[in-house]
Amino acid sequence: MAGFSLRPDFENEEGGRRREKKSKEISVFEPGASCESGDDESTTNQRAATVTQRAATASQRTSERSFFRQVQTTSLSLSSMAIDKLLKDDATEEKGERARMASFVGAMAIADLVKTTLGPKGMDKILQSTGRGHSVTVTNDGATILKSLHIDNPAAKVLVGILTVVVTVDGAAWLHVDYNKYDISKVQDDEVGDGTTSVVVLAGELLREAEKLVAAKIHPMTIISGYRMAAECARNALLQKVMDNKEDAEKFKSDLMKIAMTTLSSKILSQDKEHFAKLAVDAVMRLKGSTNLESIQIIKKPGGSLKDSFLDEGFILDKKIGIGQPKRIEDAKILVANTAMDTDKVKIYGARVRVDSMSRVAQIEGAEKEKMREKVQKIIGHGINCFVNRQLIYNFPEELFADAGVLAIEHADFDGIERLALVTGGEIASTFDNPESVKLGHCKLIEEIMIGEDKLIHFSGVEMGQACTIVLRGASFHVLDEAERSLHDALCVLSQTVIDSRVLLGGGWPEMVMAKDVDKLARRTPGKKSHAIDAFSRALISIPTTIADNAGLDSAELIAKLRAEHHKEGSHAGIDVISGSVGDMSELGISEAFKVKQAVLLSATEAAEMILRVDEIITCAPRKREDRM
Repeated sequence: MAGFSLRPDFENEEGGRRREKKSKEISVFEPGASCESGDDESTTNQRAATVTQRAATASQRTSERSFFRQVQTTSLSLSSMAIDKLLKDDATEEKGERARMASFVGAMAIADLVKTTLGPKGMDKILQSTGRGHSVTVTNDGATILKSLHIDNPAAKVLVGILTVVVTVDGAAWLHVDYNKYDISKVQDDEVGDGTTSVVVLAGELLREAEKLVAAKIHPMTIISGYRMAAECARNALLQKVMDNKEDAEKFKSDLMKIAMTTLSSKILSQDKEHFAKLAVDAVMRLKGSTNLESIQIIKKPGGSLKDSFLDEGFILDKKIGIGQPKRIEDAKILVANTAMDTDKVKIYGARVRVDSMSRVAQIEGAEKEKMREKVQKIIGHGINCFVNRQLIYNFPEELFADAGVLAIEHADFDGIERLALVTGGEIASTFDNPESVKLGHCKLIEEIMIGEDKLIHFSGVEMGQACTIVLRGASFHVLDEAERSLHDALCVLSQTVIDSRVLLGGGWPEMVMAKDVDKLARRTPGKKSHAIDAFSRALISIPTTIADNAGLDSAELIAKLRAEHHKEGSHAGIDVISGSVGDMSELGISEAFKVKQAVLLSATEAAEMILRVDEIITCAPRKREDRM
């Protein structure tokens, strides 16, 4: 069958009309389509209508696609504008790699700051206040150093805990994180009392290793998963090696002495660690299993040497007995109060009193004195022979108490009266109208004692039998402050060990045991997690490495020897910083509490995990002061 001819016909007008008609017929088809002349006219029109419909549908789809593209572009530009408008002008935002690097750098800087204080040969830091007086503190206590820092980096605040910021974690949600809750050094210090430096150093090393893994394109969530597996493996390794002598009283007391000496060996008290370890163990054993250290009071008195420090039964209040007061009271009944005893003078603030003669002023003063006399009579009516007040006691009420044979102690510091009320079994009172509702404290003897050149008041035979006082002597207040911090750490560790009596060897031995088992786990773990587990093992070894470095020893050689020793069964090898070599920790008597090591391991892992999750840091705009003019 013949097709339409497309040859133009210019011979006449009829040919032109024919050409125009044919071109219209052809134009309705898609390119490459043809029509055969043998078909009838209805079939041709039907096909033309179908093709026309298809062309219209295709045109409609094209226009819809372009419309959706335009809407999408508009919505993206609107969302970016919304984000720009969401934050105030002074707010800043860091995303992705920049946020992660800022987190890593801040946390590692904090770890490097306290790293040199770790171990028996750790160095001290001088902390100078910028406030009035420019007070100076000399310490190597990790918690004290970290609490004194003013830090701007938000990741560093996870380790120190000062401020509240807003971060985006995993890009999934907005979280309002109060870093006081996540202050791991503070948590470590409050929970177990020691290990604050270790937990920060280990967290810093975990992040240092994580930084290398992130640079090698391993996702942070893979690293976190590996770290969790490694932490669980390390904890199980420690559980298999713990010793518990709770049933044998002699061995348990020996364990406590070893733990106390190990804790004090890195402090200022290391020269007299046996003496102070005995003081700490005796004080904790008096608690009979309680962890309430409020009943152990520490008093600092300059003069003498550290070896002159002693433990005293009962409670010592750092105040003097007033003139005309009884110096010794047996079978004392004590009322501890926080009330104003200085109203025998006319004190009317913000008002004027106009009188017509001086006799009127005398009447007002007389009324005030009578009011005070009634108050003193109410206090004496409780049947007491000792009155301890938080506030001042003026001359007039003091005379009244002396006349009644009642010992009156004024201006006792608030910590002092709270502790005194605790150990004597009394309660702090402020009103005295109902004597039956006031709980009095009791003790067998109150007397004045001398420590150095100072007079103090000694309460012995108190109702809380475990109460005792450790009196510290030393050359200066700087020495005494550091000695108090050291002794506080030892007391905290010992009180926790009395509850959880599991003990480990020290001197880097636990870290090598954990690293050995974590290494084995890395070898049998497939996938990228094995790299994270291997990195965890390297971070653990950084603890004994730092101990050796701080002692001026060759850490590379010592760690190589330690690793070789730990491949032998039942090895007790650790770093002996005194001889500068690898030694047997059980023979040297170097022990640590299991609870401290467990807290160090878990707290450092959780802190590193929290910082690893961060992929955006948003710093809020500072609040502007309102102009009230």
